[in-house]
Amino acid sequence: MDFVLKEENGFSYVDEGEGEVLLLLHGLMGALSNWDRVIEDFRSEYRVIIPILPIYDLPLLTTGVKSLAKFVHKFVTYKRLTDVTLLGNSLGGHVALIYVLAHPQVVRSMVLTGSSGLYENAFGGTFPRRGSYDFVKEKVEYTFYDPKTATKELVDEVFETVNDRHRVIRILAMAKSAIRHNMKKDLRKIEIPVSLIWGRDDKITPPEVAIEFSQELPDAELHWIDHCGHAPMMERPDEFNRVLKGFLERIKV
Repeated sequence: MDFVLKEENGFSYVDEGEGEVLLLLHGLMGALSNWDRVIEDFRSEYRVIIPILPIYDLPLLTTGVKSLAKFVHKFVTYKRLTDVTLLGNSLGGHVALIYVLAHPQVVRSMVLTGSSGLYENAFGGTFPRRGSYDFVKEKVEYTFYDPKTATKELVDEVFETVNDRHRVIRILAMAKSAIRHNMKKDLRKIEIPVSLIWGRDDKITPPEVAIEFSQELPDAELHWIDHCGHAPMMERPDEFNRVLKGFLERIKV
């Protein structure tokens, strides 16, 4: 489904629906389309917002997860958002964790799915070779339980990205930043309710990562989605949205 991408004050974002705010943060190779079904299913009751993270636009020296969290804060401040529920997939989950630690007064709850921050096995341990479409296709398929989830459109998008030198340099810098910025020692400080919605067959952030998150976060619930990889909201949208809806209803005041 196509949604209107707004351009305002240097920010690009989707803003659909009205009500309590669901702020969605995409991953390193993520796109707006990753969240299609969440927007579609929740915009009738919630205000669903997705800012485009400037992964490829930051100066190389400041390309990192902390810079993305600062960007999110600028966006939240500009839009005057309060009482936000943050949803983050992969790198977006990592950014959400850093943001919550810095600005706990803004966030009421958080949902992490395939989040980095403890350990991740990016692209199966190797970065896609430029110029090799089949190799890129194989690595994109590795993200999912069912390889068919890696549509030609998605593979084409990643192939284009990894053949852009400017983007590749920043992706590598961002990935290194995520590995360096391990969150384990800080998770105990996050006291808001957290829902961990995890693919049981996630090979990028495997099940033991979800278990460790659930053990370290003071108020976390862990939900498994069977036959599902690193992006449950894409691969198993019905199950993901059912769990998300249940969590949001439980934390309502």
